[in-house]
Amino acid sequence: MDPRRAFWESSSEDVTRPLLLPVHDDTPTTTRGRRCCSCSGLRAMLANKYLAVASGPAACALICALGDLGGHPAARNMLGVLAWVFLWWITDAVPLAVASMAPLFLFPAFGISSSDAVAKAYMDDVISLVLGSFILALAIEHYSIHRRLALNITALFCGDPVKPHLLLLGICGTTMFISMWIHNTPCTVMMMPVATGILQRLPRDELEGGSGSGFAAGEVRRFSKAVVLGVVYASAIGGMATLTGTGVNIILVGMWSTYFPEQPPITFSSWMSFGLPMALVLFVALWATLCLMYCSKNTGRALSAYLDRSHLRRELSLLGPMAFAEKMVLAVFGGLIVLWMTRSLTNDIPGWAVLFDGKVGDGTVTIMMATLLFIIPSGKNDGEKLMDWSKCRKLQWNIILLLGAGFAIADGFKSSGLTDLLSEGLGFLRGAPALAIAPVACAFSGLITEFTSDDATTTLVLPLLAELGKSIGVHPLLLMVPGAIGAQLSFLLPTGSPGNVVGFGTGYITIKDMVVTGMPLKIVGIAALTILLPTLGSLVFGMA
Repeated sequence: MDPRRAFWESSSEDVTRPLLLPVHDDTPTTTRGRRCCSCSGLRAMLANKYLAVASGPAACALICALGDLGGHPAARNMLGVLAWVFLWWITDAVPLAVASMAPLFLFPAFGISSSDAVAKAYMDDVISLVLGSFILALAIEHYSIHRRLALNITALFCGDPVKPHLLLLGICGTTMFISMWIHNTPCTVMMMPVATGILQRLPRDELEGGSGSGFAAGEVRRFSKAVVLGVVYASAIGGMATLTGTGVNIILVGMWSTYFPEQPPITFSSWMSFGLPMALVLFVALWATLCLMYCSKNTGRALSAYLDRSHLRRELSLLGPMAFAEKMVLAVFGGLIVLWMTRSLTNDIPGWAVLFDGKVGDGTVTIMMATLLFIIPSGKNDGEKLMDWSKCRKLQWNIILLLGAGFAIADGFKSSGLTDLLSEGLGFLRGAPALAIAPVACAFSGLITEFTSDDATTTLVLPLLAELGKSIGVHPLLLMVPGAIGAQLSFLLPTGSPGNVVGFGTGYITIKDMVVTGMPLKIVGIAALTILLPTLGSLVFGMA
């Protein structure tokens, strides 16, 4: 044996041995054995997350045993199940997909809804939309389209030397502008590969906290979180500005005309007059929050080695002109955006969905266009299509199950009667001033939207707020507009919106990151609404 090798092996073994003789221990052998067993048992429980696993059932049992919701056992059980699932999500007690499937056995077991009813929630039209969008995103990633767009945006905004604040402004501003004209979800799906394309230029070991040296590793990780969070939140904020930006605004317009047909309708221009200033306030707050929390004076120095403008332009030129496959993927994606935007327009111009008696949803056309990727040839090899199923192995089914759990919880709110109890709790708003009504309604909607999708929250909350407005004698828009805005302030949990799911699925951010960053934005949103609705909103919507 090599003596040097023998020396290092013996030295490495000796590290674990005491250099001196052990001190005599008077503790009886049996006591030491029990102590070691108890310590090892505790370590095993912590390592296997048994305490985190038990926290969910324990919280559920405590709520069901001690909770009193006025003789509504189903609502009490729903609250207990919600605590169970929420704790498993937060503590990562079990894999995310497993925690998201918990409603499939908890709802029937606690008498909240039948097994068939809860299972149907896991294949909603919105989930079809997300599934098809994921396939399109994989096609964009496979043909490096996101890398081309990422190089263009980065070269334009990174500065020379690198200015992280300017780069964040460019990424978030581009996302917000696109989200004003297309739905939040496709905007996030389109821009997230661009964001991750920028981050792919950074060393992965530093992003994961590996062997990156000194301050650079931490700065790179924080900036990566800022980029992903910026795309997610800027997409949601941009959707507030126009009626076409999100389904929430369309639902608001539809319910307003249904419940109050004698009132002037909410038009595209009237909503934009109110929604755009609201969105701009939130956008400034987003940019300032990301810069303060995730960028420091050392961030530019840490990124300069990987985001040099001249290198970016040289790499962009090396990509050459777009190939046939890239053009076809973009054509399919562009066609899908057009179908999304024109499915339902206004009352006078119903959109192409009227040809199918309104039975076609956004998920329908998303799956249809995603199917075209498996039919259109790539133009490279004979018989090769733009996509095949082997390229879809990276589909994140755990995220799809997470979204399904959100819809199941939304149905559980209704079927258990918990929604009615929550609306009764708002009865104290009778006779309250407008400055108090708007923030309470916004906070109420903003709380529910963290556990369900924004569209589902709007569908649940707006009818309650419309009826409440009638009963307490205030203009219904003082409640309905905050309800719609609050539903879009889903900044804390992945289940809040499909866009949150897309960002969380990248692996760059955690639920803690979303909570810490999203809470200031939520507070700013409620405060801005409190000021803008009684002033600007009063003029725009005729509530004076």
